[in-house]
Amino acid sequence: METQNKIALVTGGSRGLGKNAALKIAAKGIGVIVTYQSKKEEAEATVNEIKQLGVQAVALQLNVADTKTFDAFFAEVAIVLKSVFNAEKFDFLVNNAGIGIHASFAETTEEQFDTLVNIHFKGTFFLTQKALTLLNDGSGIINLSTGLARFATPGYAAYASMKGAVETLTRYEAKELGARGIRVNVVAPGAIETDFGGGVVRDNEQVNAGIASNTALGRVGLPDDIGGVVAFLCTEDARWINAQRIEASGGMFL
Repeated sequence: METQNKIALVTGGSRGLGKNAALKIAAKGIGVIVTYQSKKEEAEATVNEIKQLGVQAVALQLNVADTKTFDAFFAEVAIVLKSVFNAEKFDFLVNNAGIGIHASFAETTEEQFDTLVNIHFKGTFFLTQKALTLLNDGSGIINLSTGLARFATPGYAAYASMKGAVETLTRYEAKELGARGIRVNVVAPGAIETDFGGGVVRDNEQVNAGIASNTALGRVGLPDDIGGVVAFLCTEDARWINAQRIEASGGMFL
């Protein structure tokens, strides 16, 4: 049996898209470290599901909004790499953790703005920077964006702006990390039925129907539509894909 040598770190892997991505990555025989902010039980349940697929997994607590904790977090990652995976470094970083805040541009508060920038942009920027010493050469980074960075749906000015920044950052990372053979790409989901943003897409029939009618494939997305795209970018088949934005939205607002 081939030794398990690839490992992915998926932030926000206890539920929603992160959980789905973690499971799809594990299904490819890649070990997974998932992070959670507060839902430890959900994260442990994800780890147990992954282990049933025959690969190693572990859950670690992380608040991506608090950059001061990143050094301690990666010290912990280094320990579990050795103790759980018998490895020195890992191979894929999936910057998935995030929240949604729905507020019109006119009514967005500075507090909401700061929350979003800390989680989605500052957190992604510095977590990736701190990860560089533990990432193998020839590895991959997958950043999560949103269809909202391409089309404008009122109420997401701040959130989508942060994701636009992540898309620009992705190209710079790809350019600057290319010498190490590290590929960096963006996956941009359309509207997905999760508890994201209070579950509005999943639970509000009017919103759900409105999105479906504006999607070429005629329905709203599911976590299962996204996780496999992330997992694909963690494979050798994706080795020549770099600095790309891959939108998985079923064809929204074409």
